[in-house]
Order: sequence, then structure tokens, then C-alpha cells
Amino acid sequence: MQNRITQLFGIEYPIIQAGMIWASGWRLASAVSNAGGLGLLGAGSMYPEVLEEHIIKCKKATDKPFGVNVPMLYPDIEKLMEIIVSHGVKIVFTSAGNPKTWTGFLKEKGITVVHVVSSVKFALKAQEAGVDAVVAEGFEAGGHNGRDETTTMVLIPSVKEKITVPLIAAGGIATGRAMLAAMVLGADGVQVGSRFVATPEASSHESFKKRVVEAQEGDTQLTLKELAPVRLLKNKFYQDVQEAYAKGASVDDLRTLLGRARAKRGMFEGDMEEGELEIGQVAGLIHAVKPAAEIVAELMAEFQKAKLKVNGY
Repeated sequence: MQNRITQLFGIEYPIIQAGMIWASGWRLASAVSNAGGLGLLGAGSMYPEVLEEHIIKCKKATDKPFGVNVPMLYPDIEKLMEIIVSHGVKIVFTSAGNPKTWTGFLKEKGITVVHVVSSVKFALKAQEAGVDAVVAEGFEAGGHNGRDETTTMVLIPSVKEKITVPLIAAGGIATGRAMLAAMVLGADGVQVGSRFVATPEASSHESFKKRVVEAQEGDTQLTLKELAPVRLLKNKFYQDVQEAYAKGASVDDLRTLLGRARAKRGMFEGDMEEGELEIGQVAGLIHAVKPAAEIVAELMAEFQKAKLKVNGY
């Protein structure tokens, strides 16, 4: 299946595995890349030396293209970029910040740059900054999210109307049917996050994977908008946040409640009650832990089947 995204990255299918914190290590990224998609290492939860280790191991595990997702708010981002360049990584996805800051530097090094946005306004800014493609992520997505709460179905055609660079849809995509819908709306490819959490290769804790599989529709909520909007599975920590709101908590109160490393505590260390459990709304459609390669194959098979069904109308 060849289009602007497969050609841009040199991959077989226009499927990108999101670079999620505490889930996207070298095992997951290499597995997705070996299956024909584009695997991403999630640098947001890695110290620089840990990222370096994962890049080295990913290179040994696959001879296919892979990339690194770098949140712009990362405190030692200069060190991450040095490691990425020194190890010859060819694809970088940036998020949570101004794309102008690093796009020029990366492009000068011959690196393909993609920026993640949640609005038309920021999609245009990313294009102006010179990125090679844009990921437009609807508020269905897990983890940190846009403040405007624009859904994927609205966001993708709105962004498509305004930009000329390739467009990747994200947020609520875990099936081939959703992939087809996104591409009908104007996307050239899809970025899939939550579905790849429920894989043996994901580095997240087994208890978290189990909770994702058990999740039902309505079990996630976007919250903490005063700090940085984040979609979470409902648990004791989430209920504590709601109680704090009910008592009129200030931004400082919320920041104190959140504390440090709460996402690591939940998703990586397995504390299902006190941890921050970031996952998308689409968790309600994820019913089993499956190998990443099997998920890629299922996405493509279902995509083709849905396409034939639509063409038959």
C-alpha cells in the first residue's frame, strides 16, 4: 500500500505506533517496524542514557525504519537530540511544544520531522516551521491532550482543509475500520497508541495491560486541564482528583496532589490505584493482549475488508 506516508518513511503500511511514555521501548518499536509499520521509541519517559540503549537495541532488532518521539517539554532535550543525531536516527516525532525550536536543527541533519498537534492553528504553525508531516490528534486519545477537546472526526477534515504536508490521524484508532474512516476524512496514515499498549512487547506493567483490556466505554476521562490535560482510566487517584475539584482545589493543590512520577507509578510499576493510568477512549474496544505484528496484520486486513464493503454500497 503506497501513499505519501509510506513513501515518506519507507514503510509498507501507513501505520505508526505512537511513542507513548512507559510503553514504547525497543521491543515494541522494532516489532511494529518489522511488521511493516513505523515503530517509535517514547523518549518522554527515558533518561538520555536509557534512550541511547533503546536506540542501539532497536537497531539490532530491526533493519526497518523506526523513529523517536520527543516531547518538547523534556528537561534535558538537548541531550536527547545529541543522542538521536549521533546514532543516525532518521525519523523524529516532536510533541507538546513549539515545533520551530528543533525542526530546523533536525532537518539540517537530514532527519524527517513530524509534529503532533491538536488543532488547526498548531497544524499550520508546524507546517510553517518546515515539518515533513503532521499528526493531528483528537481528544479521544490517551495521555496528554488538547485543551479544546476537538474530536478526531472533526479535527482531521479541518486540518486537511488547511495544510498541504502529509497528515496522520490519531485519537480513537484501534481497528481497520477506524483507519479507513480516518483516511476517508483526509488522513494519509494513522497513529495508533492505546492498541499497542496491550501487547507483550509493550514495556508497560502487566497489571496496566490487564486494566486496559478490562476497560469499558466511559472508563476514561480527560482531566487536570489546569495543569496539562490528560486522559486517564478511572481509579482511586482519579477519584481523588475529582474530590479535590469538588473542594475547590487551586492549581497548586492539584500540582501537589499529582506529585512526581505518578504516571511511572501506575503504567510502569503497576500501582493500579494510586498511579496515573493514561489510555484512550478506545480502550473499550481492546479485548485482548496480542503481539504487535498480529495487530498490524489485523488492522490491514480489516481495513481492506471495510474498504470492499464501502465500495459495495
